[in-house]
Amino acid sequence: MIKLNAPHSILSVWKKFDRFPMETLTKAWFYDKAGIKKQREVSLMKEHHDQYGITGNCFDLAIWLLHEFKQAGIDAYPVGHELKTSSAHAAVVAVDEEGRRFLCDLGDQWLQPILIDPEARDFTPEKVSGFFPAADVQVSSEDGQLEIAYHRPNGKISRQSYDTDPAAMNIFLEAAERSQNTIYPKALLEQRIPYKNETAHWEFYNWESFLSTTEGLYHDAPVDTIEEWSARIHEKTGYDKEFLIEALGFYKKLGD
Repeated sequence: MIKLNAPHSILSVWKKFDRFPMETLTKAWFYDKAGIKKQREVSLMKEHHDQYGITGNCFDLAIWLLHEFKQAGIDAYPVGHELKTSSAHAAVVAVDEEGRRFLCDLGDQWLQPILIDPEARDFTPEKVSGFFPAADVQVSSEDGQLEIAYHRPNGKISRQSYDTDPAAMNIFLEAAERSQNTIYPKALLEQRIPYKNETAHWEFYNWESFLSTTEGLYHDAPVDTIEEWSARIHEKTGYDKEFLIEALGFYKKLGD
C-alpha cells in the first residue's frame, strides 16, 4: 500500500471528479452572461456541466468539491495560496475519521488526495508516485505551511506552497469572485488523460497543446483555426463544440 493515501470515504467523493478538467474557458464564456456576481453557485455549475460538459477553474472545482464532501458528511475546508491576489490558487483539505488531513487539489489536476500531517501514521517525507501526473511528489509541512516538491522525469524539481490553515469562507468567496473577474488573455485547459499504463496530463495553453507523461513531453501538431481547436479540445474533454467556439473566440479577441 502506498503511504499518504486517503481512505475510501474521501476517495469516493474525489473520484466523482476524475474526468473533470480545470480550465479558464468557462470563466470567459460566462463573464458577459453573468450579472454582477461572476462566481457560480454549485447548482448552476451542475446545470452547465449537464448541458455543455464544462467544469471551471480552481475556485469552481474547490467550491464544488467542498459541496460534495459536505453532502457525504466529510469535514473539509478551503485552502490556497496568495488568496488575496490575482494569482490566487484554490484547493481543499479533507479530514478523515482519525483527524488526518488530506490535500485535495483538483485545480492542479492531482490524481488523488495526499496526506499532509507529518505526525500522522503512514506519513512519509520521501518521494512518492501515483499522486500527480508525470511527476513524483514530496510533502513537507510545518506550522500551517505546506510545500509540495514535484520531481519530473527529466530531473527538474518545481515547488508549490499552500497555506493549510482553513480560509474563512467569506475571504475564500471574495478571492473566488476576484478570480472570476480577472481574465488572463491566455486560455488554459488541463485534463488528466489515460496513457499506456499511467494517467498523463494534457494541457492546452495559449494556442498550443501537449501531453506530459513519465516518458517525457509530447507536443501536438499545431492547428490554426478556432474550429480545429474546438474539435481537438472536444475530443479530449467531451466539451460542447459550440461552447468551445464561443469561449475560444473570446480569447482570440483578447489576443488580437
